[in-house]
Amino acid sequence: MNQNTSIPRSHELLSRGNSRLLVIDVQTKLLPHIHDSSEVIERCRQLVLGAKTLGVPTGATEQYPKGLGPTVTELAPHLPSPIEKLTFSAMPVLDWNISNDADRYQVVICGVEAHVCVLQTAFDLIASGFRVYLPVDAVGSRHQRDRDTAVERLSAAGATICTTESVLFEWCETAAAVEFKAISQLVTGR
Repeated sequence: MNQNTSIPRSHELLSRGNSRLLVIDVQTKLLPHIHDSSEVIERCRQLVLGAKTLGVPTGATEQYPKGLGPTVTELAPHLPSPIEKLTFSAMPVLDWNISNDADRYQVVICGVEAHVCVLQTAFDLIASGFRVYLPVDAVGSRHQRDRDTAVERLSAAGATICTTESVLFEWCETAAAVEFKAISQLVTGR
């Protein structure tokens, strides 16, 4: 089979060379109250491990860890030290600037709560010139309605709504990639 590799990829697709992953507030005292928390944790874990496999830089935050606890044990060993924050938006503590980070203009956001910290961070990233991608199966809130409303608002504001699996395979780009088997196993569990 002859594949034409000279066709440009759509700017709508994620690229591992242009992306970064941000894990927001997946903390021990908060997660028991999150709707479908086990799925959110698993999808965040898949994103974190996929990013690590594919060389996508990853950052993490913790909202008031003294009160809400540390990052859950399923994620903590695979993440850099989380940045503490008190503001709901992570932007004030991230020190990201699109003019300095022009190569990493795509930000995939996962974590909790979708309608508070995820939403406010995403809005601030968009306002700063970043392209935001929201894997809906990797974000959660205490109430499903809050999560769904946050997803609608973010979509209307220009965030790209996607899933964990689509993120991972867009980063991987081809079954010919040396990392494809690892990404496929991460998604299928086999």
